[in-house]
Amino acid sequence: MTHDVPLPPRTGLPTSDERLRAALRYAQGGAEQPGAPFGPPGRAMITGLAALALHCFAAAPSLLDLDRIDVLVPELGEPLGPGTRVPLPSGCAYTSAHLVRTRIVPEPEEITGLPVAPVPRALADAVAQSADAEEVRGLLTEAVRGGHCEPQPVVRELTRARLLGLPHVADAVESLLAEGRALTEGLLYAMVFGQGLPDPCWNVELRVPGGPHLGAVDAYWPDQAVAVEIDARSPRAGAEAAWDACTHKRESLEQFGVTVLHVTPEKLREAPAQQAAVVRTALMAAAEQPPAEYVAVLPR
Repeated sequence: MTHDVPLPPRTGLPTSDERLRAALRYAQGGAEQPGAPFGPPGRAMITGLAALALHCFAAAPSLLDLDRIDVLVPELGEPLGPGTRVPLPSGCAYTSAHLVRTRIVPEPEEITGLPVAPVPRALADAVAQSADAEEVRGLLTEAVRGGHCEPQPVVRELTRARLLGLPHVADAVESLLAEGRALTEGLLYAMVFGQGLPDPCWNVELRVPGGPHLGAVDAYWPDQAVAVEIDARSPRAGAEAAWDACTHKRESLEQFGVTVLHVTPEKLREAPAQQAAVVRTALMAAAEQPPAEYVAVLPR
C-alpha cells in the first residue's frame, strides 16, 4: 500500500534524509517528532531499494532518484499511520511511502541514525517489487561480490517471500550461488596457503578403484585421507534431498577411513586461522589412525 506522506514546510526540494524520516514518521503513526530518535526498535524500518542505497549498493538507485520509500512494519498490532493523503498548507511537499507488512520483523541496523532492514531482507523486498531481470541479477550478485552478506540468508528471505517460483528470480539466484561458491573457494585457497597447510589435491572426485564414485570434495590430502568440503547449504527447493545426499556421501567416505571436514563461508571469512587449526589437527591425527583404504583420486 502506497501513500503520499507530508514533508515539513521548506523551500526547494526535500533532502533524502527528510524523505526517509517522513516515511518513518508516517509508518509509526506520526508519533515521532522531526529530528527525534525513531523507536521503539523493530517497529518500522527502511527496506527495499532505499535500504540498499543506504547500505551503499552501487546497483541501487540513489535515494534522490527513488519515487517512493519502502518501510517495513509489523503485520499485527495497532494501525500504523493514516491511510489517505493528508492535505497540507501551500508550500508543503509530499513523499511517497510504501508499507511492507511482515510477521517476522528482523533486527534493524542503524545507518545515519535511521533504522534500516538488514541486507537479505532489504533485497527480498526490493526483488518483490521488480520484474527487471537485469536489475534483480545485479542486486543479488553485488550482495555477495560486495561482501554485504552470504548467499544463504538471501535465499532464505526469497524463499520466505515465495519469490523463487519467478523465472527471473530463480535465474538470478543461480548466479548468486555460483558467485558465492567461487568466492568461498577463494577463501579456502587463501586459508590453506596463508596458514601454511600442506598443498592438497583441489576439487577432486574420490572413488573405489573399479567400484562406485564416493563423491566430490573441495580439497583432499591423500597421504592423510583428510577431505574438506565447503558447506554452503541454502533453503532452496530440493535442499533437503541435497542434504541427505551430502550425509550419505560423508558416511560412505568415512567407511573407507576418510576424515571429512565441513567448513562454512562465514568461518572461512571470519576465522581462517581457527579453521586451519581444525584441518591441521585432523592431518596430525591421521598418523595415529589405522591406514585408510585406498581410494582413487580423479580430477573433477
